[in-house]
Amino acid sequence: MPAITDPRRFLETLFTSAVAAADPALVIAANLPERPRGRTVVVGAGKGAAQMAQAFERHWDGPLSGVVVTRYGYAAPCERIEVLEASHPLPDESGLQAAQRLLAEVSGLTTDDLVVALVCGGGSALLPAPPPGLSLDDEVAVNRALLASGAPISAMNAVRKHVSMIKGGRLAAAAYPAKVVSLIVSDIPGDDPALVASGPTLPDASTRADALKIVERYGLQLPEKVLAWLADPAADAPSPSDPRFADNDVRLIASASVSLEAAAAKAREAGIEAIILSDAIEGEARDVGSVHAAIAREVAGRGRPFAKPVVVLSGGETTVTIKGAGKGGRNSEFLLSLALGIDGASGVSALAADTDGIDGSEDNAGAFADGTTIARLAAQRLDAAAFLQRNDSWSAFDALGDIFKPGPTGTNVNDFRAILVQ
Repeated sequence: MPAITDPRRFLETLFTSAVAAADPALVIAANLPERPRGRTVVVGAGKGAAQMAQAFERHWDGPLSGVVVTRYGYAAPCERIEVLEASHPLPDESGLQAAQRLLAEVSGLTTDDLVVALVCGGGSALLPAPPPGLSLDDEVAVNRALLASGAPISAMNAVRKHVSMIKGGRLAAAAYPAKVVSLIVSDIPGDDPALVASGPTLPDASTRADALKIVERYGLQLPEKVLAWLADPAADAPSPSDPRFADNDVRLIASASVSLEAAAAKAREAGIEAIILSDAIEGEARDVGSVHAAIAREVAGRGRPFAKPVVVLSGGETTVTIKGAGKGGRNSEFLLSLALGIDGASGVSALAADTDGIDGSEDNAGAFADGTTIARLAAQRLDAAAFLQRNDSWSAFDALGDIFKPGPTGTNVNDFRAILVQ
C-alpha cells in the first residue's frame, strides 16, 4: 500500500473534495424548478446563501428578483438578487432588517408566482424576527443561551422557531398562495430539511411544549418575556398539515453524506481505504474526540476494527458546553481532545473542520493534530488539558501553527473529520 508522505496535504485534499461535492454551482444547476407563468422571486439565508444565489442567477433562464442574507464577509456578487449581510452566530440589527426585507419580498404574490428559497446553515442567526412584545435583545439572549448550552442543533431550532415570526414555515406561509420551492443545503445531522436554519419555509412537528421541555432540560436562562411568550398559544408555529404548504416543493440538494462519500472516493484514488463512521454524529465535542481517539489507537496498535493504512471519516455537528472564556469552536475542541487521546501514537494524523470555513469564534475552519501535538505543546510549557478545560482550543493550535484556515467556502454541510492511520 502507498505511504502518504504529507499527511496534512492529503487530509486537506479530502476536505476540498467534500466541500466541492456541495458546491452550489453544481448542485443548483441540477435542481432548477419549472418556470412559472408569473414572477420568480428568490429569497434565502445562510452562510452559503450568496453563493447559492449567484449560482441560481447563472443557471436560471428567465426574469427574477429577490434578496438573500449571509454572514458578514460571505457576500458574492449578484446581478438581479440583492445580497445583504448580517451577524452570525448572534443576531444584529442588520439581520432584523434583512428578515423584514425577505417577508416583504414574498408578500402580495399570486398562484402564478414562484418563490425559490435558498436555505443553508447559519440562517437562524441571520433572520431574527422577534414576536410582538419581544425585542432583538430578547432574541439575542435566546441564541446566546442556546449556543452555550450544549444542546443539539435540533433542540436549538425547536426553541428558535417558536421565538420568531419568520422561522418554522412562517416565511412560506407569508408567500401563500405562491408556490414555494426550497433548495436546501443541509448542515443538520440526519438531514431533516425542516431543521436547517430553523425552517423558514418548512414547518416541522415540534411544539411549544417541546420547546419548553428543552428550556427546562438544558437549564436555559431566558428573559421572562420570552418564557411568557412560549407559554402563549400565539407562539404556536404552523403545522406541517397546514394547507398553505400543500403545493410546495422541498429539495435537499447537498448534505454531509454526499460530501463524505466524495472524500472517501478521493482517499481511495490515493490507494488509502476510507471508512465513514457516520454523517450524523452529535454530542459534546470533547467526548466525541475521545471516542475517535480510542478508535484511532486501536487501529494503530492492533489493526482493528480496520486494517491500516486507513482514513476514518465522520460528520455531523458536535456541541460545546461553554465553561471557560477561551477561543475556539466545536471542531478545534474535538481535535484537542483527540490529540490528548492519541498522544505518542505513531502514524496518526487528523483534520477537523467546519465545511463553511469558520469554526466558532475565530476565522479558521478547524485545525490539524497528530501524535506529537501534546508533546509539542509541552515543549512550549503549554498544558493541553488546561486549554481544553477553559474552552481555549484555538489558542493551543495557534501556538503550534496548526490552524487550518481555507476561508469561506460558499457552502455548509456541517463538520468534517478525517483521521489518517498509517
